Amino acid sequence: MHVPDGFFTPAVSLSAGVVAAAGVAVALRGARRELDDRTAPMAGLVAAFVFAVQMLNFPVAAGTSGHLLGGALAAILVGPYTAVLCIAVVLLVQGFFFADGGLTALGVNITLMGIVSVLVAWGVFRLVTRVARGRGAVVAASFAAALLSVPVTALAFTLLFWLGGTAPVAVGTVAAAMGGVHTLIGIGEGLITAVTVSTVLAVRPDLVYGARGLAAPLVLRGPGGQEVETGFPGNPGNPGNTTIAPRRRLGWFAPAAIALTAVLAGGLSFYASASPDGLERVAEDKGFAGRATDHALGDQPLADYGERGGLPVGVAGLLGAGVTLAVGGGLFTAVRRRTREGAAA
Repeated sequence: MHVPDGFFTPAVSLSAGVVAAAGVAVALRGARRELDDRTAPMAGLVAAFVFAVQMLNFPVAAGTSGHLLGGALAAILVGPYTAVLCIAVVLLVQGFFFADGGLTALGVNITLMGIVSVLVAWGVFRLVTRVARGRGAVVAASFAAALLSVPVTALAFTLLFWLGGTAPVAVGTVAAAMGGVHTLIGIGEGLITAVTVSTVLAVRPDLVYGARGLAAPLVLRGPGGQEVETGFPGNPGNPGNTTIAPRRRLGWFAPAAIALTAVLAGGLSFYASASPDGLERVAEDKGFAGRATDHALGDQPLADYGERGGLPVGVAGLLGAGVTLAVGGGLFTAVRRRTREGAAA
């Protein structure tokens, strides 16, 4: 759902840019409560993973494909504030290095994919996990949150198009088309999100922000042999006077995540569907695809993921994932709060 230049009037593009800037500013402040010496590298890995999976367009209907938005996945793994920053980093790398998503539409894309999708997904996830508990509930909530976030984001696009789209298309027509195809895409988003969250829960549940508190309480034995329950590691509900054991490093998880991201971006990207995604298909079918204007950086070698410069898509994908990891990792490391446990985290 990367909006190109030309779909919106300058007034709407500028207004969305202001909303996006404000949202990122709030996220930078809020992310300090979510990021520390351990979770900052995790957030960088999530951003790179989202970049890689977004390259893997999957078919959803005849001649139409979809791809991960990633807001739900990022929010559940690293927290909603950090998720906004993850998606913003991905969109910045895509826009400036790969000419994917217009530069004048960057505010629109961050508002839709980085703010709306995260807010909807996190709201649904929290609602479901308050009603049901346990790991199964977390996975089910992940699926529901991701599924619903996609069509709601598509309808938010429709609202902006109604306010300042550059083509005279009936808003009801756009809403029906966008909502329909993106509900199908949402099913794919839900499956990808649920499988990823379930996998991380199985191997490192302590790295899933949305599942904090699921682990068994830590029990320490005092000098006299007495047992002291310290609460759940990483659970914000821990009393202030309890002792929390040092949290585990990422350890083997980091190279494993990097290797998986490399396989997705450098290998499976060759097999992504070449069909237009949901927004592109709707724009073509409803007659406003021609409103898109050329990207300002569309002539650089990496544009269209290497197609413009004759670079294999897998090589472009590896470069993009690496840049996303470096930019995201640097940002999250700078934003994180420094803890006394940093050396052990």
